[in-house]
Amino acid sequence: MRRREFIAVLGGAAAWPVAVYAQQAKPMPRVAVPMLGGPEDVEGQSLVNALKQGLAVLGWTHGANIRIDVRWADEMSKLPKVAKEIVELHPDAIVALGTPAVKAMLHETHTIPIVFTAVTDPIGQGLVENFTHPGGNITGFTTFEPTVSGKWVEVLKEIAPETTRAAVIFNPDTAPYYKLYTSSIETAGASLSVKIFEAPVRSRVEIEAALSELAQQPIGAVIAMSDVSMGIHHDWILSVAAHYHLPTVFPWPFAAKDGSLIAYGVDPADGNRRAAGYVDRILKGEKPGDMPVQTPTKYELVLNLKTAKSLKLTVPPMLLARADEVID
Repeated sequence: MRRREFIAVLGGAAAWPVAVYAQQAKPMPRVAVPMLGGPEDVEGQSLVNALKQGLAVLGWTHGANIRIDVRWADEMSKLPKVAKEIVELHPDAIVALGTPAVKAMLHETHTIPIVFTAVTDPIGQGLVENFTHPGGNITGFTTFEPTVSGKWVEVLKEIAPETTRAAVIFNPDTAPYYKLYTSSIETAGASLSVKIFEAPVRSRVEIEAALSELAQQPIGAVIAMSDVSMGIHHDWILSVAAHYHLPTVFPWPFAAKDGSLIAYGVDPADGNRRAAGYVDRILKGEKPGDMPVQTPTKYELVLNLKTAKSLKLTVPPMLLARADEVID
């Protein structure tokens, strides 16, 4: 071998370990998740686990080839601070559940890809330009079609036919889109002789006051709007409603499992599992603004017979047959 060729071979061999080291040192992809609530929140943890499960199916395992950082905000006022912390982590993607968390993230970044879940009216809230081509650094999954909310009144009337009044509770700060829901609910209420009135609440104290006022007159019921605050406080709403013997309707299946008489809507965990697919595509180079916003694919009707019995209500057999799940 000529001297020049021999030196070239040695030089190439010396570079091999460096190349291997550079490949090994490539940083692990990082996904950040802002969550409204606390780490002790069972439902919140199940939503995070749903995302991890969805990613695992696609070959991304937390701690092995991807890092998932969850940052909790036990109060909505702390979301801006959490959003700043997340941006400082320089994640490759962000998964944000609920309109408040998404808005907090968009205030901090218009470059890091964001996948949202459990969001109502993303166009009206100014999050995306349109469903087909969201634009910018964001896309995701809506949680509910507001016109379906009339179904809450219909099912309530089937189980509790004597109901004449229903309070729709929501937090106007976290559900500024509430008119989309109340419009459909009022239409259904008018056709079924149920008077609907709005009950905006911002705290547990206000929730108790609203339900106490509702209970002053007979044959009332509570309808909780699809609102992240109602999800966080669903245990308190159910406790106060049980105290006043008020039937409750929630938009999430987990609420019926925790004691709501009726739940009809989308499982939030399903949205997080579906979001994993978009995270996978983003990590492989796709832009979120080119990925269409997706609507729910399945609505679940869950009935709690134990709650019905405590309220001295009988669930019609035809409704039982239509239910996706019945809790004894």
